[in-house]
Amino acid sequence: MDPVTLIVTALAAGAASALQDDAKGSVKAALTRLRTLARKRLSRQPGGEFVLTQHEKTPDIYGTPLEHELRESGATGDPDLISVAQELMKLLDEQGTAAGKYAVTVHNSAGVQVGDHNTQVTHFGVTAGRDAYYAGRDMTVNPH
Repeated sequence: MDPVTLIVTALAAGAASALQDDAKGSVKAALTRLRTLARKRLSRQPGGEFVLTQHEKTPDIYGTPLEHELRESGATGDPDLISVAQELMKLLDEQGTAAGKYAVTVHNSAGVQVGDHNTQVTHFGVTAGRDAYYAGRDMTVNPH
């Protein structure tokens, strides 16, 4: 499962579980940590916090917009956010966790994608037109 899908899944599943009268305190605590980290990550995105708040109310409608905002914010490379989402899913779906359903590992990486059918454009300190030149799908970088 890619990191952003994991985060959104954990937020939705945690919110649904927290509504149950028998929800464990550990689930509620993990959900609170996940929401706090997500809110911090999305605070730099115009409309990011709004989408997160709306997702808490109607996750079926705001799941895709939240995924978009999280991807734009760089959440795919946030090990703390991913770790808390995994922790919450372990509490909610121990069997799925044991089967590796929510496993994501990223180390010392930049511009990483995990999952299927992704598209990514990454610029690491390169300005097109000055340092990089595009020709179709190819890019040439001129070192200084």
